[in-house]
Amino acid sequence: MVSSLPVPPSGSSAGPSLRGEPAYSTIYTVLYDHLARKMLRPGLVLGQASVARAFNVSRVPAGAALARLLEDGLVVTFAGRGYIVPGGDPLRIGLDEGGLRVPVEVSSPLINRRDQIYPEVEHAVAVCLAHGRFILNETALAQHYDVSRTIAHEVIAQLERTGVVEQDNNNRWYAGPLSENEFKHHYEMRLLLEPEALRQAFRCIRKEELHERLERIRSAQSDGTLLFKLKEVEEDLHTHTLRKCPNAILLNSLRRSQRVLFATHSTFAEYRHPDHAGLMAAEHSEVYEALLVGDLKHAIDVLEVHLRRSVDVNLAMLARLGPLPAGLCPTYLSQVK
Repeated sequence: MVSSLPVPPSGSSAGPSLRGEPAYSTIYTVLYDHLARKMLRPGLVLGQASVARAFNVSRVPAGAALARLLEDGLVVTFAGRGYIVPGGDPLRIGLDEGGLRVPVEVSSPLINRRDQIYPEVEHAVAVCLAHGRFILNETALAQHYDVSRTIAHEVIAQLERTGVVEQDNNNRWYAGPLSENEFKHHYEMRLLLEPEALRQAFRCIRKEELHERLERIRSAQSDGTLLFKLKEVEEDLHTHTLRKCPNAILLNSLRRSQRVLFATHSTFAEYRHPDHAGLMAAEHSEVYEALLVGDLKHAIDVLEVHLRRSVDVNLAMLARLGPLPAGLCPTYLSQVK
């Protein structure tokens, strides 16, 4: 039995903010919160099908969330047949009877299905881009999520608007490849827009938020989990802090380049060196520390240095990238050989 649980991830309260997250992330966060507060009965069986039904999603995000909870040591497997809450023999009862309370804003069928699955599809496609060029099949996408062709088409159209996919003359949808030049171009956009976004956001950022984000970095460094929390640390600065920028047009343009690059955290996970992660954390910390004392110029200077250095680090990992890992590519994507 797990005797103690790690501190829940940032934004883990099961509230309305979860609606903007990928489905697997929302499921993980809600279940994490239940496990941390010991709300689920020991031995409760958490199957992909039952979790998917509870959250009104397909089995894919449910399975991804359960696999992550297993990696964290928050659930255990039994006889290779699924996952259970630690501390008891397998208990096959309804999840609601076992203590699960899914927030209405998460499970309600009134939530637009397109908006619900889009973040997950975007992330899944973007993670594959560094591995080459892919065809996105609209029918397979609809079948994968058990949605109509209309919803699948709307998701793909939104991917096109954000620059993740493009359509050829034969009406086929393609994604990738994320070439070295395209990688550089996305970073050039970030170098142009992020400093200005930080400048505009500065007066709207609460010091309490900066202290919390700085503390998360220091905590991850002290407990040795920094490599596993790079995505959260990056989003703290480059997404959540810059979100205070009042220029929505600027932010939307910035997000287009950030989305593709943030997805490489998963793609490059096994290629990252602890020294690079440590330097990144130090630069993020310096930005927060400068903002806390009101030195906006120094914060912007450090942010620019951080982005320029990140280009070479990530290009080196792109050059070393191996073949497409088994299981990374979803069923609706086919790699072009």
